[in-house]
This record gives sequence, structure tokens and C-alpha cells, in this order.
Amino acid sequence: MRKGLLSNGLGRAVPPPIFAAAFLGATALLAAALLGGCDAARQQVIVYGRDAVPERLSDWHIVEAIDGALSPNDGVTPYDLNTALFTDYAHKLRTVWMPAGSSAKYGDERFDYPVGTVLSKTFYYPKGPDGAVLRTDDYSGDYVAGKAGEALDLDKVRLVETRLLVKRADGWQALPYVWNAEQTEATLEIAGDASRVQLVSADGGSAAFTYVVPDANQCSGCHADNHTAKAIAPLGPRARHLNKDYAYAGGVRNQLLHWQQVGYLSDLPELARVPRNADYADASRPLEARARAYLDINCGHCHNPSGAADTSGLMLHHSERDRRRLGLCKPPVAAGTGSGNRLFAIVPGAPDESILSFRVESTDPGAMMPELGRSLAHEEGAALLREWIAAMPGSCS
Repeated sequence: MRKGLLSNGLGRAVPPPIFAAAFLGATALLAAALLGGCDAARQQVIVYGRDAVPERLSDWHIVEAIDGALSPNDGVTPYDLNTALFTDYAHKLRTVWMPAGSSAKYGDERFDYPVGTVLSKTFYYPKGPDGAVLRTDDYSGDYVAGKAGEALDLDKVRLVETRLLVKRADGWQALPYVWNAEQTEATLEIAGDASRVQLVSADGGSAAFTYVVPDANQCSGCHADNHTAKAIAPLGPRARHLNKDYAYAGGVRNQLLHWQQVGYLSDLPELARVPRNADYADASRPLEARARAYLDINCGHCHNPSGAADTSGLMLHHSERDRRRLGLCKPPVAAGTGSGNRLFAIVPGAPDESILSFRVESTDPGAMMPELGRSLAHEEGAALLREWIAAMPGSCS
């Protein structure tokens, strides 16, 4: 059992909320209908003050383990990304909730979310017949029958953690909650957590690794994509990542149009004008687009002109067009073990000579990239980047 999961805090009085949000009116009724109806016995979402957050995830009433399923509350909308950050092959259920009468304002680079917005991301693994956790890209068996894309079937999945991002008047607050062995509750772990996981692949192979839940400061290390401001911001729920279809209970619909319909997004332009990243695994899309989408979500939060890796000169965010800054024949700022003793970030046609491949494939804490969020190498992502580099013409001679 994880540390702290049965602490005395589980029995203490619930701290006072800033407000309890009752979803009333036409917008809320529409959202509830689209999300599959209303459970009259379920409490409504509560947003707690920055200094009064509860130890139990269930006290927020965002996502809760109820009757053998992890279910979002009414008005808590699930969403997905075109290409997602790799986290040791974990599956993820993402949700967004906003206070009644408020909405995010559209922006190409980022949305302006209203105070009181709560974003959740639950990390979990599918379970095999013997209870082992599985390495698979197939999400189809994760959900309760009839609630695909929404309610997770706790007989079929193993919950690990749920992270909340809460929009305050003075910025975003990151809160990591860790699920107990009984899969009934998640408890706030500001200091993070670590557990050993045995991951079994479809061919019967297995890999043991340490799954690390980041502490609150480490959350800031990735989510502060502006290194100067050091302010936490959501990375995934941005226009280029959200511009895709999602199978809601009411049918398949573009996520941005759905957000607009339920009142969560204003000033949305025509979809033809909205940027859209590729799905890195979609072989029908151009190789360049897939590789750039993968680098954008996995590396671009640091490797951008304002990010923590701005001094490296290696820019991997989606809008970079300078091939040299993207890594082509670019020497590292510092040589040594972190570069694998290779001379350039990307050597056209030669992934085995490229620092980018070395760092993405490494599991050495002193060399691997990204530095946080994984203990394993992402074989499929690394293979895509190798294919992309191998297809590049030219040389660095």
C-alpha cells in the first residue's frame, strides 16, 4: 500500500469551499444530456480554496469511484488530444469543468480559462485476466459498457493517480492525488509518490519500472512553459491538440464545437482556421507532421523560445520553421554524456548519429529527454523520430 493513503486526514472535516457549483439553466441541462444523464444522489462539483484543498479527491466531486466505475460528474466533460504526452504507456482520462455561466476564451496558442476551472487527468493501466497491468494502445476495453470514452470500468483498469489543475485568481494550482490499493479513493500527495510496476505487452514480454508521481514543484517544471514568468499553464487543452473528434455519449463530435455547445468555449473561429496537430500514430498523415506533433507535445513545453531549455538553442515547439533551430546539423551547447558524444542534434539520414535519438531512447536520468514524466523509453515514438531523421536528405559534412 502506498504511503499516506490511510492517514488521519481521511477522517477530518471537509474544508470550506469557495463555492459549490450548481449546474442550472439551459447550458447545464444540455451538458448533462450530452454526458449521459444526471445522478440525483450525486453531489455537485465543489471548488476549494488554494489553502483549503481536501485530502480526498472525491471531495471535489469531479471524478469519483462509484459502483465499480470511475465516472465524471454532470458537467465534467471528457476530452482527448491529437497526440498526447508519453507517460510510461499509461492510459489517461482527461476532463474539464467550469463554473456555471463562465467559459474559456479561444486563442490559437492558449485559451484564457475562467477562475474556478478544474482540469483533471487520471492515469491508469488496463488489467489483464491475471490482474497484470498491460502495455497496449487499445482503449476500447477500458470503459463501462455503453459509456465508452467516459466511465472507466474498475474491473478492467488499475488507477494510479489523478492530477488536478485548478485556475485561481492568481494563476493555476497543481494537485497530485494517488489512488489507494482498494481503488476506492485517491489521496493528496504534495510530495509525490513512487511505485513499482510490472508492465506486460501483447507478446508476453514484461518490463519492471518505477512509476513516479511528480511532486507539486515538478508539476511546475513542465507546466511553466514560460521560464521567465514561471507560471503554471495547461499544456494539453489547447486548440491544436483539441481539434479532433470525440465519441461522446450523445455521439461523435468535434471537441471544440462540443465545448462551444456546452458553454465552455467562446470566440471559436471557423474550424478551417483552427490549427490541428497530427496524430503521431496515424500513418496516413505526412511523416513530418507526425514527428513534429510528437516533438511539440513531448518536448515543446521546454524547447521553445521562452521555455526552460531556451538557452539550448534547440526549438521543438510546433511553430518553429528554422531547420537549424529545429536541430538540423546543430551542435549541442554542452558535449559529454548528455549528448552521447554525438556531434549534432540531428544528422540527416543518420538517426544513430543524432543526439535527438540518443536522448529520446535513453533511460539514464542524466541523459534522457524529457527529464520528467517517464522511466521507460517510448519505443513507438522513438521509431517515428528515427524514420523522420532517416528520411531527411543532405549531410552535416
